[in-house]
Amino acid sequence: MSIIISPSILGGSFSNMEKTILEINKSRAEYIHFDVMDGDFVPNLTFGPQFISNLRSYSNKVFDVHLMIKRVQKFVDDYIKAGSDIISFHIEIEDDIRSLISKIKKNNVKCGIAIKPKTPWDKIEPYLDDIDQVIVMTVEPGFGGQVFMNDQINKIKKISEYIKSKNLNVKIEIDGGINYETGKTCIEVGANILVAGSFLFKQEDLIKATNSLYDALS
Repeated sequence: MSIIISPSILGGSFSNMEKTILEINKSRAEYIHFDVMDGDFVPNLTFGPQFISNLRSYSNKVFDVHLMIKRVQKFVDDYIKAGSDIISFHIEIEDDIRSLISKIKKNNVKCGIAIKPKTPWDKIEPYLDDIDQVIVMTVEPGFGGQVFMNDQINKIKKISEYIKSKNLNVKIEIDGGINYETGKTCIEVGANILVAGSFLFKQEDLIKATNSLYDALS
């Protein structure tokens, strides 16, 4: 399975996000990652569905939307209508997980489940038959630019082994602290999708940086 890079726009300039999207369009990245935070589930506030909807016309890339919010059931319809191609929500929320999976997939949107560093991987096991991807958080969710948590490697490996043992068509996405070295380590234990934010955006040329990450991991 080929590796997919999903640049996180959290690392870009919110004053000129259209320019950021257009630059990503010129790169080999297949996805664009949107970190939605509500200031409640995580200690930061980013953007809502209108922000995603406003950018939809600028790109044909896969909009990979990661909901770090508590009330997913209340707002998920808005993110579906905004033009999300994949919607991932956290296993740690109190909403009914199966109901959310069903609602998302009935609208022809792919569904993922995200898992925090301290949550055991087997919490998502009952749902792996029904989803398209797992997001393994390799930093504590809430802020960009954090250091990769090496103790999550075993979690990635366990999830990958389970997916292979059951012959499931589920991708593993890694979110947090991705660079050349950590990206390679994640791929070696079964990851398919890598979210990269500050690592890409702190470099002078976003397009070149994204393509170089592909080259380094291929």
